[in-house]
Amino acid sequence: MTDLAIAAQDVGRVYPSDSGDVHALRDVSFAVERGRFVALRGRSGSGKTTLLNCVGGLDKPSSGRIWIQGMDIATLDEAERTRWRRENIGFVFQQMGLLPSFSAYENLDLMARLGGLPRSERRDRILESLEMVDLLDYYDHRPYEMSGGQQQRIAIARGLVAEPDLILADEPTSELDSETTHKIMAVLNNFVSKKGTSILLSSHDPIVDEYVDRVITLVDGQIADGS
Repeated sequence: MTDLAIAAQDVGRVYPSDSGDVHALRDVSFAVERGRFVALRGRSGSGKTTLLNCVGGLDKPSSGRIWIQGMDIATLDEAERTRWRRENIGFVFQQMGLLPSFSAYENLDLMARLGGLPRSERRDRILESLEMVDLLDYYDHRPYEMSGGQQQRIAIARGLVAEPDLILADEPTSELDSETTHKIMAVLNNFVSKKGTSILLSSHDPIVDEYVDRVITLVDGQIADGS
């Protein structure tokens, strides 16, 4: 499995509730090769975010196993999993999660530090990442001084800045217009080609399909036939 960025086998996730168990994922199996750009498609509630969280070690599957670059992440304790995430995974969250008191530059700098980027490389990498999403002029702006779309692009730049082995992005273009979505998807596609990074991205937007290597469709927590 060392040639695979992600390998998931029979992954299930069940959330208990007063009205009965909710099966967010059911027997999900798939693989993503290194250096590939893959999209998760599906309606709201289909399990896309849950699957991304399980792959990124933010949530634990109720059943099944997940390997990231050949490593079974279930074998890591909480401290090891946290360190592993910081050093190997770039996250782009649906709610963005930018620190409100930090400027765009400072938000990226924090992620660069957590990702282990050497101090000598940080400034150039941060400015390069901001330029990729066409927001270099906003380096000193705080989130409340930017539009929702601009905040989303900063969140994308933050996910790229440490050049992680794997990027997990949850609806990263939901706040963007069509023209900007095309530009950002081209940036991500180019990033995969040049850096060899793997990206697993969830989206409702059909524009995404034009830029990815493969689309996996989820329906009610299961992978649809033909995905």
